[in-house]
Amino acid sequence: MTKKQRAETVIRELEKLYPEVPIPLDHSDPYTLLVAVALSAQTTDKKVNQITPKLFEVAGDPFKMKDLEAEEIRYLIKEIGLANTKAKNLKKAAEILVEKHNGTVPQTYEELEELPGVGHKTASVVMSQAFGFPAFPVDTHIHRLMTQWKLTSGKNVIETERDAKKLFPEHTWNKLHLQIIFYGREYSPARGNREKDFLTKMLFEKTDL
Repeated sequence: MTKKQRAETVIRELEKLYPEVPIPLDHSDPYTLLVAVALSAQTTDKKVNQITPKLFEVAGDPFKMKDLEAEEIRYLIKEIGLANTKAKNLKKAAEILVEKHNGTVPQTYEELEELPGVGHKTASVVMSQAFGFPAFPVDTHIHRLMTQWKLTSGKNVIETERDAKKLFPEHTWNKLHLQIIFYGREYSPARGNREKDFLTKMLFEKTDL
């Protein structure tokens, strides 16, 4: 298969597998999604979903979050990685949201990425999943699978995102990046048994003549 054919196959097969894709992180609005995504760095979505209910009960909006001490936030998220840094970032980000944006999550990459603890990937997730803007957030799982499927030669997630946006139609981006994540977890984990990884086998069962 050519690269274009492999990309079309990925879209077709993942649509069969995952016609509906729930957002993996539990949230109720753009702010709680922003917090959940920021917390998920170097931590599983499952663990984030376990700790956010208590956090959001106490501080489910920027106004309440900014009024907490960083140590109080750290205590509420202590079970996840980098809790100390994340707690400080959540407090600072909440202060900026209240002071600059009246407590509303902004809808531009530039303004989102100005918030402490919010990088391009987190901003992309919020832009796509909270506001519906076309985006293709690339995490290490998508980078690994895109490389495995020879759909990118990118050396990092930024280069892989650029290649994905060139290769896949824009209308597929918001759904497809989640479908790839779900596929990786279920069929082709980074560590463990990949016997179920039928898609990789399908993509390379025939060589180009």
